Amino acid sequence: MLKIGTQAPQFTLKDQEDKEISLSSYLGKKVVLYFYPRDNTPGCTRQACAFRDLYKGFLDKNIQVIGISRDSVESHKKFAEKYQLPFIILADKDLEIIKAYDVWQEKKTCGKVSMGVVRTTYIIDENGIIQNAQEKVKPDTNPQEILNML
Repeated sequence: MLKIGTQAPQFTLKDQEDKEISLSSYLGKKVVLYFYPRDNTPGCTRQACAFRDLYKGFLDKNIQVIGISRDSVESHKKFAEKYQLPFIILADKDLEIIKAYDVWQEKKTCGKVSMGVVRTTYIIDENGIIQNAQEKVKPDTNPQEILNML
């Protein structure tokens, strides 16, 4: 996990509408950047829907919510449409940004060890500095905890 107080790694990735999104375009605004393992899985769906349900609260505080996983643009489009997700979801199929944010790690599932995305949420301030970092977050409560913090 990246350290609080460090510069957030810059990126440009495609969103669910196949549009390029750059972190640098959000300078002057806080960003909640959350990394999740996979579209349409139970935990990831609950987390995305919790962000959806609280999205107006983030907007009211002038905060941009961005989700990132290694799924494709097409997968993100279907996921966003199915659950009416109003925020940006970025595709990082090459794992470049996932690795830059140190969320590609060894995981144990049912006794089996493999590499995967560890559910992590970063709060990036108006100057592009990591203000808060939370690893192995709970999908159901993480969005509310983040909103309460902000």
